[in-house]
Amino acid sequence: MKVQGKVFKFGNDVNTDVIIPARYLNTTSHQELAAHCMEDIDPDFIKKVQAGDIIVAGDNFGCGSSREHAPIAIKASGVSLVIANSFARIFYRNSINIGLPILECPEAVAAIAEGDTVSCDLGEGVICDLTTGKSFKAEPFPEFIQKIIADGGLMKHVTKD
Repeated sequence: MKVQGKVFKFGNDVNTDVIIPARYLNTTSHQELAAHCMEDIDPDFIKKVQAGDIIVAGDNFGCGSSREHAPIAIKASGVSLVIANSFARIFYRNSINIGLPILECPEAVAAIAEGDTVSCDLGEGVICDLTTGKSFKAEPFPEFIQKIIADGGLMKHVTKD
């Protein structure tokens, strides 16, 4: 699977409370969650993000509470991939469970800038900054996890005909 989009760059320790503020957790609507994605860290994020765009962040992305709402809000906003130095353990697993592609690649995070256009071959873990021409190699998920993500998440994967 390949993705391509414009980069939104964030720092370290982006927690689930800024990804989707708790005041919006009274809905199960993915679109409503998306409408408030990242608003406490970038109030204009949802106005700027387009389908396929990519989030690049530092260490410990998705720390905080264990709510699935955070990766759901990101995915529903149109983001196709999150690249970070590292992910909080529960966010990492929740991302797989809901089918949000994520990759850890500190070299890419250090080199990619806000607004760059990036493409990624998720199967190979190859990240290309099309703005600068630089390429990076992340460790791709094993094939069985790639299938879960491609199917749209764990529940869709296990109920697939």
